[in-house]
Amino acid sequence: MEKFLLSIAALTMTIGLAACSSSDEAKTPEKEKKNTEEAVAPKTEVKKELVKFYTELGKKINAKDVSLDTYVAKASKEDAKPEDLPTVEDKADAIAAAAAIAAELNSIQIPAKLKDHQAELEAVLKEFAASYQAKADELKKEAPNFEAADATFEKADEALGKVFESEKLLPPSLGNQVN
Repeated sequence: MEKFLLSIAALTMTIGLAACSSSDEAKTPEKEKKNTEEAVAPKTEVKKELVKFYTELGKKINAKDVSLDTYVAKASKEDAKPEDLPTVEDKADAIAAAAAIAAELNSIQIPAKLKDHQAELEAVLKEFAASYQAKADELKKEAPNFEAADATFEKADEALGKVFESEKLLPPSLGNQVN
């Protein structure tokens, strides 16, 4: 009988010690997890803000580029009939749209949460604005050529992609969003 009571007491102590030790272990990773989450939270906020910045950038361009896109579509249409080619009004609207987009891009402010990438993003915005201004300038010519403007746009798009990659995000293509 003594052996039986001694075994029960030993079993009770073992269960009690196991419960106490697993409780301490559960608390420690939880504390560490909170510290890790606090360290990761700012990075997550930067990623969210960067995606939001990109999305808003595309929306601002798309809000003003309909006339420009219409002109480009009509002008680049192969075997177009004379009535399908862009009109003088189409060209004037495209010039105004490209200039308006350039002005809009020059007025965009970088969000405070992206302060670590402010210089890069400001350079990207300047390149995108220069691309649209180049399109506006080319449209004033008899035979506009957008190759230089498109190259500037691609350069800005690549620079924006590098900012995304530095935050471990896939690089976006603003060209796909706005064209």
